[in-house]
Amino acid sequence: MESDFNSPSTTQSDSFRDHINTMDWKGVRKWVYPRKPKGRYYYRRTILSWFLLLFFLSAPFINVHGDPFLKFDVLRREFFIFSFPFYPQDFSLFALVTIITLVFIIFFTVVYGRIFCGWLCPQTIFLEMLFRKIEYAIEGDKGAQQRLNRQAWDEEKIRKKFLKWSIFALLSLLMSHVLFAYFLGADVLFKSIEEGPFQNAGVFLMIFINTGVIYFVYSWFREQVCTLVCPYGRFQSVLIDKHTIVVAYDYKRGEGTTGRAKFKKGEDRQELGKGDCINCGQCVAVCPTGIDIRNGTQLECVNCTVCMDACDDIMDKIDKPRGLVRYTSEYSISTRKKSQFTSRMFAYTAVLVLLVGMLGVLLAFRTPVEVKILRVPGSEYNIQGDQILNFYEYALINKSSKTVNLHFKVLCCKGEIYFPYDQKQLRLFKGENHRGKLRVIIPRAEISQAKTSLRIGVYDQNGRLMDIYTTAFLGPFKF
Repeated sequence: MESDFNSPSTTQSDSFRDHINTMDWKGVRKWVYPRKPKGRYYYRRTILSWFLLLFFLSAPFINVHGDPFLKFDVLRREFFIFSFPFYPQDFSLFALVTIITLVFIIFFTVVYGRIFCGWLCPQTIFLEMLFRKIEYAIEGDKGAQQRLNRQAWDEEKIRKKFLKWSIFALLSLLMSHVLFAYFLGADVLFKSIEEGPFQNAGVFLMIFINTGVIYFVYSWFREQVCTLVCPYGRFQSVLIDKHTIVVAYDYKRGEGTTGRAKFKKGEDRQELGKGDCINCGQCVAVCPTGIDIRNGTQLECVNCTVCMDACDDIMDKIDKPRGLVRYTSEYSISTRKKSQFTSRMFAYTAVLVLLVGMLGVLLAFRTPVEVKILRVPGSEYNIQGDQILNFYEYALINKSSKTVNLHFKVLCCKGEIYFPYDQKQLRLFKGENHRGKLRVIIPRAEISQAKTSLRIGVYDQNGRLMDIYTTAFLGPFKF
């Protein structure tokens, strides 16, 4: 797939295909010093990134009617998504959401390549829009960083490195606390901080370890997460095709008939057969993974668009049209036609719409209270005069965000339901699971067969039907 984007006239070595660009042939890490980016796409990414960062930092601390806006408490099996509570009993919904997410990622990659990596991925946002900006502010741009790392450990280097690493450590600590709030709740986080580390050693140890991992990733490991750890880059080789829109170099326009050439003022490059690419290397200088986009689509490319901005800036300076590096497809570059919506894209769209529709139906019919009523194992029916008695066990879970008072009612026929101690209602707090036993008594005249389908409705204090459960009611057989 990668070769589809390469110019047939390119004379450069294809050695870039044989190894990761951030390592040499001995497997030693090559540090990437990207030049400070600027441009219209980078500005748009910055605005979007700050919005997402604000959302990330605030979401677990927002409460709506007393419920967290986002919370994924695996230990207590409580999940709140946009303040709607979900519990293990909603596993089918979680499974469906997981499938939808996978299909969406596949569909999005088929159509737009790795645009998620460049615009929405947390790794890219934290690294490029937070940690890297701090590094630029303290150590300077590409050349200044390289000079600083080469110089001896004098007062300037110690001061700048210590300041940068200290800020990185504080940011890592902040991010670790926010992640803790997502998974165990803001209330647990604040309580643990108030009580101190001696009473919450496990919590503080977990935060400390998480802080260390975050600091390691963003201070040293960096782009290696995308090129070595994340499997998404490997997926793209089987997901994208010639119609996929990616960040691509227009080799036909850039190479011309005689290839790339340095810019010379006043010459007619088109008449000489030279392409619009002047071999300035700015697209490589700004790349956060250190690749040359002119070599075609590569595993390391995260579609971050900084090469597009750098190239557009050069095109403006030499009075050439923008878009030598742009969002496009191999089909569009080779044929000079617009990309087409293929049958594969249509198939993924249809599957995605179907799955989202199923999720909508399940959410629409999701009951705030879930009930299960089963006959007590091994129990038989009892005849009491002109009535028949069966014993049942019930299980209730309140999936709503408020306390409810419940009562049961036989729906299929005349009958009465009795709880132990003659309870009339059951009080169920939000998220509470409750188990118990009950008796169902039905007039003998209502029973015409040995096994009757019994429908029981569960109502709240306002008489609203919360759920219906169907079980079996045993009785004597009538001839």
